[in-house]
Amino acid sequence: MPKDPVILLSYVNTQLRDFYPTLAAFCEDKSVNQKEVEQKLDMIDYTYDPLQNQFI
Repeated sequence: MPKDPVILLSYVNTQLRDFYPTLAAFCEDKSVNQKEVEQKLDMIDYTYDPLQNQFI
């Protein structure tokens, strides 16, 4: 997983768009902590929108 929040944002949103129906499914498959991903992206003012299935 990318450490830089901006790169992480791009990576996660691409994965969500192309492969995963939810953030939970992505985190489970990649064995990452969902809360940690959300906290890291919150540092750059992005939050997960489940209706759009992306960080906005």
